[in-house]
Amino acid sequence: MPEFRYRAADANGKMTQGTLAASGRDEALRQLRAQGLMPLALDEANGAAHAASAEADAPRTSATAAAWRRRQERRALRLPDIAALTSELAIMLRAGLALDRALTIAINMAVNVHLKALLEDLLQSVKGGKSLSQALESHRALFGDFYLSMVRAGEMGGQLAATLAQLAEHQERVLELRSNIRSALVYPAILCVVAVLSVVLLLGFVVPQFESLFSDMGEALPLPTRIIVALGHFIADGFPFLVLGAVLLVWAARRALASEAGRRWRDARLLALPLFGTITRKYEITRFARAMGTLLNSGVTIVPALGIATQTVGNAVLRGALAAMPTAVKQGGRLAAALEETRLFTPLALNMVRLGEETGRLGDMLLEVARVHEREVQTGIKRLLTLIEPVLLLVLGVVIALIIISILMGILSVNDLAM
Repeated sequence: MPEFRYRAADANGKMTQGTLAASGRDEALRQLRAQGLMPLALDEANGAAHAASAEADAPRTSATAAAWRRRQERRALRLPDIAALTSELAIMLRAGLALDRALTIAINMAVNVHLKALLEDLLQSVKGGKSLSQALESHRALFGDFYLSMVRAGEMGGQLAATLAQLAEHQERVLELRSNIRSALVYPAILCVVAVLSVVLLLGFVVPQFESLFSDMGEALPLPTRIIVALGHFIADGFPFLVLGAVLLVWAARRALASEAGRRWRDARLLALPLFGTITRKYEITRFARAMGTLLNSGVTIVPALGIATQTVGNAVLRGALAAMPTAVKQGGRLAAALEETRLFTPLALNMVRLGEETGRLGDMLLEVARVHEREVQTGIKRLLTLIEPVLLLVLGVVIALIIISILMGILSVNDLAM
């Protein structure tokens, strides 16, 4: 009897892998579901062993080249590319095209070289007898567990076209929210850059022009003027070192924040900020609720869906708070009670989840929670900007005014001594 190698999500939402004996692929899937496992990958053990042997015998340069191509693929392809591809495949499959024909058409329409290479690899795998989810398995780093689980659930339910349409809608909503946030932050970012450049130009290039005028006055200069002149002298003389120091500081900060401890420290500080912390929390909950609702509506069971949706949360602190929910739900608890224990969800969201559990429309209610929180995030950003913009303008005006007043005080002191 053939043996199959599998990777699946267990009842706790954690990944598990192993082998089992079955007469065929369908029988192997039934065995996994009977064990309470959500299949994520299933291949014949002999085929996997043959592939592993061939890969081991391949030259090291080929493995290096493949790894390099995967890194280039992740850098070149982003969520907008994946969202567009998903939408195109959903439309073609709904029109009745076979998967291989839809991939062929997508290859002909692709302009991005990396996207075309990805589609050609998927087409080759599909023609070789693999399902779409199996073909996507080698590109897990690009698509993620959420995407693969959705596709796999759609294949198991015979609703691949509808599932891809749900995925495309989910990605479009994520992109829209992200785009709105970035657009809202453009103007404050420009104000910050202008403020810094204005102060540097004044201190480094304008103030030194008055240094010769003040050079003979010594201690007779007012204290504010002496401070401004010293700052201008420091910036003008040490400008290259200041730029180098700033670059090194940014590099060191990014390196420190790349670690797990650094990310948790940064995420905790973000949540502690007034106004911005609340917006960040609602934004992450929006991502979680939308992912969870989409998974449930696609047929993924609740415990694996919780594990996958939790991984879509970007804030490490919030992700840690949500990580205990699969265990609580597995032990017989209701989802609303598990969400309430995290102390992250609003009363409105909790009541909507309870209603979804009572009516059997939990997925729809979670998507509605995501829509409500999304509107609150956009409203919160607008309110935050109404405070940030005048504060930045006020601070910039005060700093420039202090510099100008300090210079004028020095000029008046020179006139007094001359008289």
